[in-house]
Amino acid sequence: MRRPPILKIHEIFASLQGEGLRQGEPTLFIRLTGCNLRCAFCDTRHAWDQGEDQTVEQIVDRVLCLRRDFPSEWVCLTGGEPLLQDIGGLLQALTQALLKIQVETNATRPPVFPVDWYTVSPKPPDYDLLPGLTEVARELKLVVSSDLTADTCLRLARRFPAETPLILQPESNQDWSIQKGQVLLRKVLASGKTNVRLSMQLHKIIDMP
Repeated sequence: MRRPPILKIHEIFASLQGEGLRQGEPTLFIRLTGCNLRCAFCDTRHAWDQGEDQTVEQIVDRVLCLRRDFPSEWVCLTGGEPLLQDIGGLLQALTQALLKIQVETNATRPPVFPVDWYTVSPKPPDYDLLPGLTEVARELKLVVSSDLTADTCLRLARRFPAETPLILQPESNQDWSIQKGQVLLRKVLASGKTNVRLSMQLHKIIDMP
């Protein structure tokens, strides 16, 4: 008998989407274990290695159980980097459960299955970006770290369709990063790019998971 596909899952929980254009929407989160970049500013380092092997059926059962007490039409796959694992079967099962799917990715792995929302977030120092993600992204999100420059923001934004929003996400809501984000916002606007926004981490402000 063929063994069901196994994924390494760090945690599954209900919260509000804290970042980006979907900020504030009730969302069920599946945080997968593992990351190929391991950025110095990462605020989910616990997901780099820690996790539990689960089948697709176990994952979906847990999501639907949470949904009974926290009604949400959205599920978000995040990490770590969720595209490091073979999530195709999970995405199909979540689609069959009539959930809308968001995938948050660092842009170093290709999309594997059509979903409702790809958040594409290239990371320093190289800000690698696979071409297949530029057309499917609903938002380009850049962490306002010490490495980020206005030139990098514009270089990356030009690779996406004009209607794709650029989200500047201050690093862990730190004051220096918020101030730098405002400076970058003004520089990007001055270049003629208008579809740009500054986004705080809402879940940290209101103390949710």
